[in-house]
Amino acid sequence: MTDTNTTSSPTYTDTLWDNLQKTVARCPHWAEVRYHHRRSRALRVRKGEMENLSSSHYEGVGLRVLVNGTWGFASSSDLSLTGLEQALQDAERMAHELNSRKKQKVQIASTTKLAQGRFFVPGYDELWSMPLGEKLAFVKDSEAEIRQAAEKVEAAICQYTELFEDKIIMTSDGANCHIKLARPEVYMIAFGADGTRHSTGLESVGGTGSWECLFFNQPAESMISQAAEEAVVLLSAPEGPGGRKKVVLSPAMVGLLSHEAIGHTVEADLVKGGSVAKGKIGETVASSLVTLCDSGISEYNEGAGGILPVDDEGVLCEKTEIIKEGKLVSYLHNRESAAEHGVEPTGNARAWEFSDEPIIRMRNTYIAPGDDELDSMINGIEDGYFIDGPMGGQADTTGEFMFGAQKVRRIVNGKLGESVKNLTVSGNAFDVLKSVDAVSKDFQWGVGSGHCGKGQPAKVDAGGPYIRCELLVGGAQS
Repeated sequence: MTDTNTTSSPTYTDTLWDNLQKTVARCPHWAEVRYHHRRSRALRVRKGEMENLSSSHYEGVGLRVLVNGTWGFASSSDLSLTGLEQALQDAERMAHELNSRKKQKVQIASTTKLAQGRFFVPGYDELWSMPLGEKLAFVKDSEAEIRQAAEKVEAAICQYTELFEDKIIMTSDGANCHIKLARPEVYMIAFGADGTRHSTGLESVGGTGSWECLFFNQPAESMISQAAEEAVVLLSAPEGPGGRKKVVLSPAMVGLLSHEAIGHTVEADLVKGGSVAKGKIGETVASSLVTLCDSGISEYNEGAGGILPVDDEGVLCEKTEIIKEGKLVSYLHNRESAAEHGVEPTGNARAWEFSDEPIIRMRNTYIAPGDDELDSMINGIEDGYFIDGPMGGQADTTGEFMFGAQKVRRIVNGKLGESVKNLTVSGNAFDVLKSVDAVSKDFQWGVGSGHCGKGQPAKVDAGGPYIRCELLVGGAQS
């Protein structure tokens, strides 16, 4: 196997920069040019065998113009000046063709937050220069260790993926920046069996930065043992009683709730479509203990998987408070929705590939930590649950959600009890936030692996402290 890490990270010639600048300068309308170079690799081992060893690489330019209140967009992998000028002409042609059909003309918000200069997130070069053989050895060894961690673990998977992103973004009103970042992630899966029953234990993490960013919260050895232990525990775990319960949600569960059930309802394009958050700016939507934010940086803890210094409209990605001490104070905006609402853009315009137009997406969404101790939060529950290990589910723009959870323990008389399986949690997210009566000092990121989907993928993260709240638990019939 050839170690492809001998190739250095991309460098950009003066010719490319000149071509991009000339293309923007020649457009008589507002214009945005976004160069994107991406490399990705995936390594996957199952039952001691290599299942996947793949890599991909692409680069190109997306070019967007605003002509008489109408968007036009085109993309090209031809980076010559001729190719860029052709893409510009295609975008302008599209805008002119759509103009007569556009009932409501688009405006974009002016802003002082346009990025200029280099924005290189640390860890890119370190991760790229790390030999591929070392990463492969980690995947092979980890998969073997999971299988050997417990007698009732019959199979395992370890998967490692990495993305290396390079972007140059220029706009006719002043953005001119170069962004570089790397996003590694690891999945460890244990499959348990005892002859009649089967179970799965999963540990995953995704970050932004070097190899080390994967293990800020727990070392690899802990991920291995946790995946195996969970698979074994779930083989014999009973189902817990359902009903409305007081619970403690882990940072990962808080992150899932914050992103899926709250975050999407406050994306301004979905607000415009009629989400539950429409018209509620200034209203109390949560307990006064709850402050919920979305940020381009890794707040409170290192290595968040959705770090983004600049969005795909060239706007700086600062922290946005969405809910402040229980009150809804902001939506998430691109430049178009910001103009509609008469506010500054929040740096939430994102595109997955150069051939995609930017849409409003989250970055790192979280509830801010509070002042409570986890032990005292558990002690305050007579009959409830400690819920961790988010396993996905569904949520919609009404705020209604239902999520699965893998690591669940009963709380009885203020003490952690037995583990249970097949538990779901559901409710209206804003009602759940109104029930919050304790927020811990702790903070972790918890959902940085995988992708968020909204027409196109996006790398995000979410997390928070432990919170105590009330919701509907689906379990065994009581």
